[in-house]
Amino acid sequence: MEPTRLFDLPHYQLEKFPQEVAFADKRDGKWVTISTQEYINKSKAISRGLIRLGIQPGDKIAMISNNRSEWNICDIAIQQIGAISVPMYPTISASDYEFIFNNAGVKLCIVSDQELYDKVASVKSKVSTLEEIYSFEKLDGIQNWEELSVDEDASLDEEIQKRSDAIKADDLVTLIYTSGTTGNPKGVMLSHTNLLSNVKACEPRLPVGHTAKSLSFLPVCHVYERMLLYLYQYTGVSVYFAESIDTIGDNLKEVKPNVFTAVPRLLEKVYDKIMAKGEALTGIKRKLFFWAVSVGEQYKVLGRSGMYDLKLKLARKLIFSKWQEALGGNVEAVACGSAALQPRLAKMFLAAGIPVMEGYGLTETSPVLSVNYEKGDHVRIGTTGTPLDNVEIKIAEDGEILAKGPNVMMGYYNNPEATAKAIDKEGWFHTGDIGQFEEGKFLKITDRKKEMFKTSGGKYIAPQVMENKFKESRFIEQIMVIGENQKMPAALIVVAVEFIQEWIKRKGIDCGSSQAEMIKHEKILERIQEEINHYNAEFGQFERVKKFELTDCQWTPETGELTPTMKPKRKFIVEKHKDLVEKIYAGE
Repeated sequence: MEPTRLFDLPHYQLEKFPQEVAFADKRDGKWVTISTQEYINKSKAISRGLIRLGIQPGDKIAMISNNRSEWNICDIAIQQIGAISVPMYPTISASDYEFIFNNAGVKLCIVSDQELYDKVASVKSKVSTLEEIYSFEKLDGIQNWEELSVDEDASLDEEIQKRSDAIKADDLVTLIYTSGTTGNPKGVMLSHTNLLSNVKACEPRLPVGHTAKSLSFLPVCHVYERMLLYLYQYTGVSVYFAESIDTIGDNLKEVKPNVFTAVPRLLEKVYDKIMAKGEALTGIKRKLFFWAVSVGEQYKVLGRSGMYDLKLKLARKLIFSKWQEALGGNVEAVACGSAALQPRLAKMFLAAGIPVMEGYGLTETSPVLSVNYEKGDHVRIGTTGTPLDNVEIKIAEDGEILAKGPNVMMGYYNNPEATAKAIDKEGWFHTGDIGQFEEGKFLKITDRKKEMFKTSGGKYIAPQVMENKFKESRFIEQIMVIGENQKMPAALIVVAVEFIQEWIKRKGIDCGSSQAEMIKHEKILERIQEEINHYNAEFGQFERVKKFELTDCQWTPETGELTPTMKPKRKFIVEKHKDLVEKIYAGE
């Protein structure tokens, strides 16, 4: 029977293609697996415990954790008794937890480890609704999640059945708080239908089935990875959870996944490591490596000549096959989202036979609106693909992307004003992104509506387009284009420390090893200026970055410059580096 609610998915998997490995976690150096049947049994045991604890339909339960099978077990356990899950990033501040707990009225919280327990415990006294905190890991003096597990019990099982029977497809299932670049986060209300409609619409674009394996490492609290975990359950794909962001390279080689999800920053780092290895080669090996790279740079989806395809075949055999091996050797799809992917990277990976498929969506759209996929003629580099079959997309007169479909959120929790602003009377969701259709069907994102600004000369600047282009430089880790109401555009730049360390070693330049020392050295400043000049050439005279300053620190979610999804918090960055901004515009 087709699932109509998210907690139907494990049962659907059991009926259609029961898995020996539904989920796998690395523990003490070994992969520990659970089957589809165990997944169902454990979820039900936790549901019994939650009922016994007094959890009622509509109660909010927060989960703050790394990716692990326990998260999914608790997710289903919460859903099937009518409670509402509130997943949160492990990286956000204690004050953000305090706001979200109070806004949602969280009653119970499950964390993964001691550090997160301490962070939540520090605000517990300021949250009147929060009664208990449990932990996935065994910690001294702290309630363990397994204490919630209750063996078969006729009356509790009857109550689970009664509650789950009462749950409708359009009922609220989760509150996901957006990591806004300004102000407090907003709670996005998603129903079973919102997420399941997205799962079913994405299924034809997933090129793997029930014999495939996936590696999961993007935060499961983010709707992107979470929806894909539901999609894997729907299609019978076994899910292996990476140990940490640092072990991804090793885990890819161990698991040899057929599919995984990534953000552009991760792919940029993979590419930079590959290029650094190429730079270290000598003689014929080096020549062959860079010949293959030049073949990749000329890659086109359509209109390739027979001679080019011959070169591509040779490049894949001699060089690119090693790139594939670094990702496990079996990759059939890498779903890429959350930020814009540099077309240069998409070209290189596609040429290498690594199908990186860029998509687009928002938390409010559960999340996918459009995505490239290889079946038929459905890939265009530099676009986010064609809209899903059950989604309507149109471009408003001012260029904003509007979307309509069963995946569009119910609204923002306790925030009718923001809901009315986001979803108009005709049901169109206003994404806040600017875009256009290429060839009439491939959606291309050009900027964020709120991030476009005017110079004092009245010229509009689209910073995201420029930033994506400048970040193609291997010398630039992060860049933010500024200049609202100023005479000219300028930029704050974070240098790529690791790459520059390799570069100065090759060039025999002594400019220290720390970021603070590097950014003052004449040779580094000259080289960054060269990069700026090179990429400036692709923009109109009024758009070009005329001045720049280098920051003495990296930008991270932990230090506040980036959201957990790696988007720049522009106001925060300008405020933090106001001395550099003043230096740029002094005397202008």
